[in-house]
Amino acid sequence: MESTDARTTPAVIVAIDGPSGTGKSSTSKAVAAQLGLSYLDTGAQYRAITWWMVDNGIDIADPASIADAAGKPDIVSGTDPAAPAITVDGTDVAGPIRTQEVTSKVSAVSAVPEVRARITELQRSIASAAGQGIVVEGRDIGTTVLPDADLKIFLTASPEARAARRSGELKGADVAATREALIKRDTADSTRKTSPLAKADDAVEVDTSDLTLQQVIECVVTLVEEKRAAK
Repeated sequence: MESTDARTTPAVIVAIDGPSGTGKSSTSKAVAAQLGLSYLDTGAQYRAITWWMVDNGIDIADPASIADAAGKPDIVSGTDPAAPAITVDGTDVAGPIRTQEVTSKVSAVSAVPEVRARITELQRSIASAAGQGIVVEGRDIGTTVLPDADLKIFLTASPEARAARRSGELKGADVAATREALIKRDTADSTRKTSPLAKADDAVEVDTSDLTLQQVIECVVTLVEEKRAAK
């Protein structure tokens, strides 16, 4: 499918939500690149603030300490789908935010309302500044961050399919252990009081369990093109 000339088409804001291991990041980046849109990985922003908390010795078990520090780090997200950079206080943290330590603590930090308010404000400002349109991926984009997005997509997959994908990404990880970790994270994210992981009422649900990544990308590209044509 040929890339569309973004300059002659209406800007669209696309929200892609769903749990880990559904192909969300790979799909979002590919769709943005193919359609000439900006791209934002909101999970990376929560990982970045978590990394900063850990690096600065903030007690992750104490929500009050996290809340007090939420406004301190300067988080800057690049929106190029080919190279989505992220820095904290000028330091490139694209690698450090993917460590197991950050992964194990990000749900606790993300659950703190002051953190969500800070990051949500940042996400909205990035989306509003994207002149050609943007694909924003996360867990509460369609419900909380960008409730007026032009198109909302909710990716799902069976726990088994998600664990197989994620353990493949983690090279040699135990699939059963990965599945348990994903379910634990889902529960934490779906039951938190502030902006839980949830499907928006007007979102299109796409089950990726039995689809290849290319099939998911093609499906989402078609949905975006249909939305653009209708604007």
